[in-house]
Amino acid sequence: MKNAKFILFLILISAGFVQAQTNNKKVPLANNQAAKFSPAYSEVLLRKTERESELEEFLIDYTEEFPKVKEIRFELGLLQKEMGKVLAVNSSEAGKLTLALGKLLVRKTELETDLWNLRRQYNDEHPEVKRAKRKIEVFEKAIKEILP
Repeated sequence: MKNAKFILFLILISAGFVQAQTNNKKVPLANNQAAKFSPAYSEVLLRKTERESELEEFLIDYTEEFPKVKEIRFELGLLQKEMGKVLAVNSSEAGKLTLALGKLLVRKTELETDLWNLRRQYNDEHPEVKRAKRKIEVFEKAIKEILP
């Protein structure tokens, strides 16, 4: 699995450094291209790809109503939202889009998915729900330190 992450990372990074050439003039990458080829984006993309693969496996035997299918779809929505946030970062701040940030974003989506599952079983006053909310807040605070 580590080799797959590394290979995906290398492919995305090398593609990010390639610039289009038109009439022998170099054309700079679009603003969001710097973000798209960042380690943070790659980490979130990797998680999204893993979850999409799991979803495809489940859909062979189960319907959209199966709880695990619903859970994966929920997490995929969160991951897509995080990818959008990464792409919205200005190219001048692309240096902030580190692997550590990507890991924070992925872990936050995992915790949000856990919270979603807990809320399906318990009300917001349940200790497990409160604990899950606090964990998410810790990750959100760390992310905001990097991307205010």
